[in-house]
Amino acid sequence: MQENITDGVRPTDPGRAARLADRIPDTSARGIAAAMTDLIRAGELAPGSALPTVRGLAAELGVSPGTVADAWAMLRKYRMITTLGRRGSVVTGPPSVPRPTRYERIGNFGDRLALDLVLAAPDRSLLPPLDDALLAGARTPRLNDYSRTAITDRLLEAVQDTWPYQPDAWMAVGGGYEGVQLLCQALIVPGDRVVVEDPTAARLLDILEALDAQTVPVTCDDQGPLPDSLAQALKARPALFLHQPRAQVPCGWSLGRERAAALAGVLEDAPNVIVLEDDGLGPLTTGPAVSIGTHLPDRTALVRSYSKAYGPDLRIAVVGGPREVIERARVLRTFGTGWTSRILQDALAYLLTDQETGRLVEEAGRCYDARRDALAERLAQRGVPTGNRAGLMLWVPVAEETSALVTLAAHGITASPGSRFCVSSTRPHLKVATSRLTQEADLLDETASLIAIAAGASDGHPA
Repeated sequence: MQENITDGVRPTDPGRAARLADRIPDTSARGIAAAMTDLIRAGELAPGSALPTVRGLAAELGVSPGTVADAWAMLRKYRMITTLGRRGSVVTGPPSVPRPTRYERIGNFGDRLALDLVLAAPDRSLLPPLDDALLAGARTPRLNDYSRTAITDRLLEAVQDTWPYQPDAWMAVGGGYEGVQLLCQALIVPGDRVVVEDPTAARLLDILEALDAQTVPVTCDDQGPLPDSLAQALKARPALFLHQPRAQVPCGWSLGRERAAALAGVLEDAPNVIVLEDDGLGPLTTGPAVSIGTHLPDRTALVRSYSKAYGPDLRIAVVGGPREVIERARVLRTFGTGWTSRILQDALAYLLTDQETGRLVEEAGRCYDARRDALAERLAQRGVPTGNRAGLMLWVPVAEETSALVTLAAHGITASPGSRFCVSSTRPHLKVATSRLTQEADLLDETASLIAIAAGASDGHPA
């Protein structure tokens, strides 16, 4: 077995740095990172191996400590090393892609789970049929043409009158989170600061983390981000303000017109900040679509997803925003898919303009609201207040997160830990999905009682 380069010496031992420096021919930050990657892949730097200090290796290589620090940052990005504070840095393993750890399920609570309240997915029975829509999509002009179509004429005609402001440019993308990721990738570079609601959607935090962005939290109330808190966050000189204008995940608020105007007023003093709005529920939200773009259209991009309303397998969302921003995202797409299927785009256009489909979507929205409100009412009766006024979930305060999750799991129920959604520490919460809840009163009562027990509010019985 080949001896590891760092075996048998302490992190502060100069022998460690000298042995490693001998294996690094290119002393630029990129060259150091490349040599380290080769050694880690070959197993010469095994998982758990302690690395020399940044200053120690820099001295052996004859470079500045900043050069080695930059190389270490590249290695951390691909999960090859991790830094343990005063204990220094250690090897974690060969390069891997960043994982959306907040979004992925964490923990195994056994096979007794009878009620999954983690995933706020649409109820299949409430989705409209797609048969006629897909047939209409298959008749799209220029079928099987390799020309890239950012958005088809039919889809643009179907969505533009529903937008809260008039964007300069449009693009169809493969779902809401792809749209957010694409725009973030186009607008920020590693190390950029991004202002986000606290709490916010776990997927948004995963996207920002994967892009090495620094999140700056903004405090919110039941109307959305607070203008004074946003003003304070803007002192960090962010590149982007990412927020959800309606049916916010996980708190369920929607931006009012007065609040949108107030936030736009604050943003007037930060002309370099782009506003990115994520409308994840789209037509299922029964309230009006309010946007900062009404006031700052030249700096606001809105991503609206249609997956929960019309079907996850459509995998489609629409982005409207400034021409320069949309063009950046369009260019990035040329490295991959290039464009969203014209069949799917025109299928969505059919669904958006078909009267019967519109009726079904409105009915689904009312049903989701009723399911959420029914559980919220029962929880309030048991001493557990929730404030969600829209969306497919409840943000449930608990005394202690882990204890609440274990208590629910013992009764066959799973929910999401609230810490996944938070930038800074807040009162413990659980996110409880409501979109596929039963409408049977007795079962709802039982579910509410178990959640109340887990929350530590009471014995689970109505007050």
